[in-house]
Amino acid sequence: MLKLKINNNLLECGTDEAGRGCLAGPVTAAAVILPDDFQHPFLTDSKQLSEKKRLELRAIIEKEAICYSVVHIMMDEIDKINILYASILGMHRAIAGLSTPPEFIAVDGNKFKPFNDTPFECVVKGDGKYLHIAAASILAKTHRDEFMHEIHEKFPHYNWKKNKGYPTKEHREAIRELGSSIFHRKSFKLLPDPTLLDL
Repeated sequence: MLKLKINNNLLECGTDEAGRGCLAGPVTAAAVILPDDFQHPFLTDSKQLSEKKRLELRAIIEKEAICYSVVHIMMDEIDKINILYASILGMHRAIAGLSTPPEFIAVDGNKFKPFNDTPFECVVKGDGKYLHIAAASILAKTHRDEFMHEIHEKFPHYNWKKNKGYPTKEHREAIRELGSSIFHRKSFKLLPDPTLLDL
């Protein structure tokens, strides 16, 4: 069973991002403050859940959270500042978008930069340990997947509806055949180095 939060006596948000390892599309961050009596038996790390279950939980989280915020950091910004800083920037913007400012921030992972003067703690694999980080991971993942479904309609040959922009073999084959699109991250290595054959 996941714990509600790190500090029981503080108004605490959880924050997480989705899409760091993708070749295309934004990195999406979310921040969530849950009420102190919130509990749900299936809420855990979004990667452990089916798409259907994630969408069910998203509806519950968005209805029952004290407040939540979701932000996309687009490809041009990722290319300018790199994916790590873009992920942290996304979490900062998501926290800034909360209608109630948190007194403490619980961050998934091991990298973060101070947000104003709000104390924070990084928690490795926090989305499998704390409910508010798990909730943020579900919102980030489902909102990002929704974005990838939308742009799939414009560029169906990359099959983003299925691979969500991750570097699958099929996705890379489509890049090899068709080149990159406006939604690809130009600073990423879109194709592996060709192997030197027939020398």
